[in-house]
Amino acid sequence: MRSDPATSAAPMRGLGGPLRSSEPVRAAPAPSAAALLLEDAADLLVVHLDFRAALRTCERAWQGLAEEPAGASCLEVKCSLCVVGIQALAEMDRWQEVLSWVLRCYQVPEKLPPKVLELCVLLYSKMREPGAVLDTVSAWLQDAGNQGLPEYRALAELHLRRVLLPLGCLSEAEELVAGSAAFSEEQRLDALQAISTARQQQKHGQSGSEETQKLNQEGSSFHKFLSLLTLLRQLWDSAVSHFFALPFRKSLLAALLLCLLVVRFDPASPASLPFLYKLAQIFHRIRKAVTSPLCWLPVHD
Repeated sequence: MRSDPATSAAPMRGLGGPLRSSEPVRAAPAPSAAALLLEDAADLLVVHLDFRAALRTCERAWQGLAEEPAGASCLEVKCSLCVVGIQALAEMDRWQEVLSWVLRCYQVPEKLPPKVLELCVLLYSKMREPGAVLDTVSAWLQDAGNQGLPEYRALAELHLRRVLLPLGCLSEAEELVAGSAAFSEEQRLDALQAISTARQQQKHGQSGSEETQKLNQEGSSFHKFLSLLTLLRQLWDSAVSHFFALPFRKSLLAALLLCLLVVRFDPASPASLPFLYKLAQIFHRIRKAVTSPLCWLPVHD
């Protein structure tokens, strides 16, 4: 059976009619060396879980990009290499090096791609270190060339929620909301409400810390007072035990001295002579009783 010529020629027709043998076939452009290395790095990261090798592959691809002409495809490859490198560093628990590693590639914060900057903010915010990206994101947002990007509004709101408010930079947050045209009226009201709530929490936190500090000081003073009472009690117990350990004569002498100190009378005063006379008689009788021959024991040869 013979085929219809019109039917057989249909697959050969393109938008401009049938393809002639004299027209050259247009081949797709070959991927660059950096793009091939990007595929290798992604394969090492996702499939083989070799994060160190993936990071080294990204750095080799960077060196290759420096020799290629700048273009849109080159910028996309460079951004994708940064994303793979950030993930590799985070998997190796080297997240502190992410920002410096990215800036080594782009030199200045204003040139960072929005996707890379967003990943940095999310990473450092998750690790409770938002202050590390404060200056970088602020410089990016203040750059006039970045303010016209479609991602600017999302990054500004992310910077407000994840960096400024957790750090307590409320004045900077108000300046960002009031001076940026990226926020809609509804977003601006929501942001100002969040700033007002954060300021109230900050004031309550300061008053609470002051009360806690005052209570700690009072508790410390009471503890010192109890320690002083304990020390005085130990000294008194030691003095009493030492007093009872003295011989009888020394104990009486110590009692006399203590009486003189407590009563505070003048021994040379005539009013104190009867008391001293009676006290002397008591000492004399005690001495006579102690040294009497009746108390001596017989001595045998």
